[in-house]
Formats: sequence, structure tokens, C-alpha cells
Amino acid sequence: MAKGKGVILCIDDDPDILSFFKTVLEAEGHKVVVAATGEDGLKAFRERKPDMVFVDLMMEEVDAGASFVRHVKASGSQVPMYMVTSVGDALNSNIDYSSLGVKGVIQKPVNIPNLLQIVNIALKS
Repeated sequence: MAKGKGVILCIDDDPDILSFFKTVLEAEGHKVVVAATGEDGLKAFRERKPDMVFVDLMMEEVDAGASFVRHVKASGSQVPMYMVTSVGDALNSNIDYSSLGVKGVIQKPVNIPNLLQIVNIALKS
């Protein structure tokens, strides 16, 4: 990974969200890999070995994002992962996301300056 730049895997079943992540992050010099399902995300994770992951909580199944995170963490990976959700603040009070092994939760619609700050901190640029 070049200083502060890396491969970022984005997993979401909404093509508009994937396009948003790809546009914003590639403009900052990152390589963005996208997947529309948790299963495709796992395949991309193994093949591309990303430096960071953004994963939607609810995709083809209600807990597809959490399932993805559990599989990755079970493999021993320490890659920083963030949940992306439109569920709202109720998520923070109903789900202990830290127990899943994610660094944090990002609300949709995604705020670009906050997203870039998260990426910069996670990739230590």
C-alpha cells in the first residue's frame, strides 16, 4: 500500500451506494473493489486482500453484513471494517457492533468528509 492509499472493499446490495464509494474513494487515489452480496464480498476479500472494508449491515439477508464480518474475523484478519447502515441510531443501542469486530458504524446517507476522515485514520495517511 502506498502511504495512506490502499485497496478498499465496499460491499452493498445498492448499486448507487457502491458507485458513491467508488467515485469518492478513487478520487482520493484508493483502489476500490465492490461486491453486491456478502458471498461475493468474501470471495473478493480472499482474492484482493483489502486494507479496509465497508460492509452494509442488511443486504440479501438481514444479517448478511454481520455474517461477513464474523467470517472475516474467524479467519484471523485484523483488517479494519466499518458497518454501513440506514437503520439509524437505534442500531447503536440495539447492537454491540464492537462485539462483531467492526471499528464503527457509518450512517447512510454517508457524509463525505466523515468518510474520508475515517479512511485516512484507518490507513494512517
